[in-house]
Amino acid sequence: QVQLVESGGGLVQPGGSLRLSCAASGRTFSNYAMAWFRRAPGKEREFVAAISWSGGSSYYADSAKGRFDISRNNAKNTVYLQMNSLKPDDTAVYYCAAPRIFYRSQDITPREVDYWGQGTQVTVSS
Repeated sequence: QVQLVESGGGLVQPGGSLRLSCAASGRTFSNYAMAWFRRAPGKEREFVAAISWSGGSSYYADSAKGRFDISRNNAKNTVYLQMNSLKPDDTAVYYCAAPRIFYRSQDITPREVDYWGQGTQVTVSS
């Protein structure tokens, strides 16, 4: 089993920034890609960003490109999502995910995820 625990969510004003963290345990973290998804109220869960096992490659959903940055620290078994220039449309529960695959040029689907974190709420509002 893999345990994923997110932190760092909260309330932020439009244009502000937040940094989400996800601590992983239960398997060799550095051997696997990691990803972030989100679910906005009334919407399906959607892909946000993914990073390869080494951290050398990353891929973003169009909604995240240029504003979000995914990174990882394999020594700390932690993956991060730095979110800048936040918009009200970014309001959602954000989930850390351990997918079974990493794509360099397409979204990972929820069905390709083996493990999920419990989620952390991000609210962008003035």
